[in-house]
Amino acid sequence: MDLKSAFKLFGKILLGIFLFLLLIALFTLTTVDRSPIDEQDFYQETFTRLDKLSFEQSIGDGWMAGWGKSNMTPKKPVDLVGYAPRGNYEFVADSSYVKSIVLSNGKQEIAWLNYELLIVHPYLSETIEKKIREKYPQISQLLFTATHTHSGMGGYMPGPLGELAFGGFQEEIVEGIAEKSLEALERAKANLDTVSIHFRKADATELVANRFVKDGPIDPFTRQLIFTKKDGKSATLFTFSAHATCLSTKFMGLSGDYPFYLMKKMEESNFEFALFAAGTVGSHRPLRSGNDIPAVQEYALTLDSISQLKMTRYGTVKLPRIRNARLDLSLREPHLRISDNIRIRPWLFNKLLGGTNPHLGITQIGNTLIISSSGEISGVFYEKWDQLAQEKGINLIITTFNGGYIGYITPDELYDEHFHEVREINWYGPGNGQYFDELITQIIQKAGN
Repeated sequence: MDLKSAFKLFGKILLGIFLFLLLIALFTLTTVDRSPIDEQDFYQETFTRLDKLSFEQSIGDGWMAGWGKSNMTPKKPVDLVGYAPRGNYEFVADSSYVKSIVLSNGKQEIAWLNYELLIVHPYLSETIEKKIREKYPQISQLLFTATHTHSGMGGYMPGPLGELAFGGFQEEIVEGIAEKSLEALERAKANLDTVSIHFRKADATELVANRFVKDGPIDPFTRQLIFTKKDGKSATLFTFSAHATCLSTKFMGLSGDYPFYLMKKMEESNFEFALFAAGTVGSHRPLRSGNDIPAVQEYALTLDSISQLKMTRYGTVKLPRIRNARLDLSLREPHLRISDNIRIRPWLFNKLLGGTNPHLGITQIGNTLIISSSGEISGVFYEKWDQLAQEKGINLIITTFNGGYIGYITPDELYDEHFHEVREINWYGPGNGQYFDELITQIIQKAGN
């Protein structure tokens, strides 16, 4: 073969490679849809659904509550989930629990299930809910929460992305968590008793910061529901917006991070039972002195003290009324971006990730409104919502990881910043900030009518 023929052959090979790569790109990539979100069909569908939303509701003669927990630590090490893939945990720093609180007004019953996990994956929540509904069909609403520890166990997220980045998948892990969930719920139901309910809010500004915008807005408050029985024994459902990322990314132990040590401290002092539900953790990081276990324990101790000493609101939840509903959310096509204006195609996103279970759980307990999101909402929105709720005479609590995960919900003005929250994990933007802002605003207004 002469030199001219060799160049021609080389050119054909390069052209073939280029055309092959172009075909793959056309098949797997597309552009970002930046059309106004409020002009989309899915947007109108969801707000129409909200307008027509009916609540299951009742007013009873008083409040009853019970609580219970079960140890769900695996019998052998599994992958850690959080930060980046790290492999199996090397030791158990502290056991992982599933916790439950059951609340009744004598006519209607709701239940919280809480996990020392990064998220509650839709497959996991579906498995758990099926098992619980078979035994307790009378529970009108089942609410999932997670501590969002970044040093928790994996093994419960199916699909290619779950296998690659989120601790793999083991059916026995899912079944084990489901069994422990039922056990915790049964223990909670077994000690149902008359309670009084109080709402408490405290300012923990010095313990949380905006992790992307220097001196940016934050939600600095702890929020609690406190359930107290006639014998003085009490439980609390506690929320806070700082990410559970106190421990080092190189830490190789199984741990619930600061929420575990906070709950442990509370149960050693003021409460028989404490449950930590991650709040609006989007954009929020903990301000801690270090990233080892002693520093995490110090952070938890300070947060416990602040929740008692820096109260900004305290009140009794008197009227034994329960209202609850589920609002299913329609969303824009998936927008997992690889650059500012290029995203992977929806079919590939769905193949990698599977179902996301987009919805909001809406619960009113007397004058307290609890919105349980499947999206990781940024706390920078909270001040506006809180002010509106107070004008309506409502205590507002927002939790996340309610049996699904649809990525981050962040302010739209940050969409083109190079933060991982708005680049890699804002899966259904742009415009999701406006969307959720308007949704939650209307839910608060609806609750206050």
